[in-house]
Amino acid sequence: MPRPTVHHQPFGAAQGRSDVDVWTLDSGTGVQAEILTYGGILHSLTVPDTDGAAASVVRSLASLDDYMGKNPFFGALIGRFANRIAHGRFTLDGTAHEIPANDRGHALHGGPEGFHTRMWQATGHTRDDAAAVRLTLHSPDGDMGFPGALDVTVTYTLDTAGTLALDYTATTDRPTLVNFTNHAYFALTAEGDILDHTLQVDADTYLPVDAEGIPKGPAADVRGTPFDLTAPQSIGERIVLPDEQLRMAGGFDHCWIVRAPETPDAVRRAARLTAPTTDRILEVWTTEPGIQVYTANQLDGSLADTAGRRHERHGALCLETQHLPDSPNRPDYPGTVLRPGETARSRTEFRFPHLDASAR
Repeated sequence: MPRPTVHHQPFGAAQGRSDVDVWTLDSGTGVQAEILTYGGILHSLTVPDTDGAAASVVRSLASLDDYMGKNPFFGALIGRFANRIAHGRFTLDGTAHEIPANDRGHALHGGPEGFHTRMWQATGHTRDDAAAVRLTLHSPDGDMGFPGALDVTVTYTLDTAGTLALDYTATTDRPTLVNFTNHAYFALTAEGDILDHTLQVDADTYLPVDAEGIPKGPAADVRGTPFDLTAPQSIGERIVLPDEQLRMAGGFDHCWIVRAPETPDAVRRAARLTAPTTDRILEVWTTEPGIQVYTANQLDGSLADTAGRRHERHGALCLETQHLPDSPNRPDYPGTVLRPGETARSRTEFRFPHLDASAR
């Protein structure tokens, strides 16, 4: 069996910044991932079906200029704080902090110059069963209004089973907040939208939000609502159901609270995605307490991939593993405070169980 490999090459020149590289992880068994040093972006994730036909299961943009221009976080690493902080304000240990607002008066995904806009330092390595690229970033005290200097490492690892894992760690010199995710836009087919995809989310509760995407309060039971995805459901059929939450968001843009793991810090399945026109299957496994499901409600065709295909509304699905939105202002939610001497750790895995069948 071929060994996994890792290599990098130039992707483009970033004006006023270092050149951007693309790192390619090859499992040796048919799965490949491409990661950019700009934004830590997952540029492609090529996965064969059971007949061996390969296609990327993440939507991408055509050029570095597109990634560096205004876009809805395509494939990027998100930090310091994924999702929304109401009004960009929070109090930590009695001191008020403010993050620049970039979404309807609220701070979204770390603010306008969050980690999705940064140049990450990269090193690659391999072992017998996996290839990996390790990305590091130093975020200084006061970066986007967050207190404390933060040192972050995110490692993408692709193994011979075809699983792509993201391991996040961070340390700080002052109390601060951390909540990381990856903002890949998934679709199991190369063409078309995700309305015919079926989605299962292993969660019994979710967070209803107001018209600006801020949680209203405690988690709500999914039973009897369009948010009951405890069994596989057609995305297209669900998001058109008469429901005020769906109407306000234009589809799903909500956080589900994933069922607790059997042992602390263990990965467990959060979501399973299938499509009727392909035998590819995606499962998301994570240590995180929540998963934000976003049906690309704001894509409008203004962005395209390298083949010229336009990214239209509901053309993809984001499955963002994370802590809960607005956690700094919600003491009843799992905590997101990191203190000196501690290490924040998180792991998410994108698994493709159909590859087991094709290998037999």
